[in-house]
Formats: sequence, C-alpha cells, structure tokens
Amino acid sequence: MHRFKELEIWKRSRIFCSNVYDLTSKFPQSETFGLTNQLRRASVSLPSNIAEGSSRSSNKEFSRFLEITLGSAYEIETQLLIAFDLNFIEETEMDDLLKELQEIIKMVSKFKTTLKQA
Repeated sequence: MHRFKELEIWKRSRIFCSNVYDLTSKFPQSETFGLTNQLRRASVSLPSNIAEGSSRSSNKEFSRFLEITLGSAYEIETQLLIAFDLNFIEETEMDDLLKELQEIIKMVSKFKTTLKQA
C-alpha cells in the first residue's frame, strides 16, 4: 500500500483540480450542467483515482486505477480544447493547464511503469 498524500502525482493533481475549478467558475451560467460539470468531474477524478488505487493490495490493482487516471486526463485535454473552441477560455489559460496536465500524464505513466517492475 502506498501513502497517497506523499505522492507528488497526487499533490499536483489536487492543485490541478483546484485550477480547473477556478477556471470553470468563469464559464457561462448555461454551462453549469455541461462543460463546467464535465471538466470538474474529470479533474476530481485525477487525485481521487490515485488515492483509491493506493489503497489496493497489489501493484496490479493500483496500476488499473492509474489507467483510469490517464483516461480522465485525456478527457480533460479534450474538454479544454472544446472550451477554447467555444471561447470560454483564453489560449494562454488553455496552454498553461495543458502544460501542467501533460506533466501529470508523464508522471502517472512513469509511476505506472515502476509499479509493473516491482
């Protein structure tokens, strides 16, 4: 079992989630149950799946939760691009979040690889 609160990927995912909440608070009211909700749910999924996976008894099970985390990350990437297409966010806002998201994806992928080797 891993201590998720000590994992850098969990810490960065949690901060990323807060940044998504800040960003989506500026979306149009009409998007409350649309893109705002989708982005928030997917961003909450990042640290949540890392935490849940860390409680599992095997690295194989933890690895499965990291796969789900990666799926949520790519979902977020798509949703940020759509938000940009709809002029809900500026290009710089999108670029900043996508850059951080790519770093999280790399970290999760690398960590997943180390679990398979253990």
